[in-house]
Amino acid sequence: MPKAAMRRKRSSAALGGSARSAEVRALIAALGGDDGTLRRGAREALVAIGTPAVRSLIEALRDANEHLRWEAAKALGEIRDKTAAPALVVALEDKSSGIRWLAAEGLIALGRHTLPPLLFALVKRPSSIWLREGALHVLHLLAHQGLGDETRPVVAALEGPAPTVAVPLAVGDAIEKLRRPRRRRGSPKVAGKQARW
Repeated sequence: MPKAAMRRKRSSAALGGSARSAEVRALIAALGGDDGTLRRGAREALVAIGTPAVRSLIEALRDANEHLRWEAAKALGEIRDKTAAPALVVALEDKSSGIRWLAAEGLIALGRHTLPPLLFALVKRPSSIWLREGALHVLHLLAHQGLGDETRPVVAALEGPAPTVAVPLAVGDAIEKLRRPRRRRGSPKVAGKQARW
């Protein structure tokens, strides 16, 4: 391809990217408005955009506007991009119970990708009641997705009498279990390793 054609193609892509960026910014701004129908439409448009909107939605989770944070948490849960997991874990401590609930639902939708940032947060902030409550909800439902063996010690610690002491210790056990290679059901072990078929 000639150099001039390559430059035109790059310029066109850059214009498309900046147009998309402007669209995302406008939609994010609409998430904070008073009109619920407009907010829902903007959220649905951002979900349709998907991954290119995730970074802006993550930033919106830190905004002072509760409508904006609520819509951002809901959109991130629907997009299901694993890069949103750490921000959704932080949102488990939002002052709004609705946002905390949506953050937990978003983390459940992310499945296994939720565990590293969630477990790290529990070690770092075991005294946060909202974090512990949200983590317990998330871990209970992830257990139904087949992650019960890995998370059982953390759930027991969260439900126990001294979670601020027990949770960091239980997280260490959970991390150790997560690091082990996973065996498929019914596949035999060969010399301590999973058999490859």
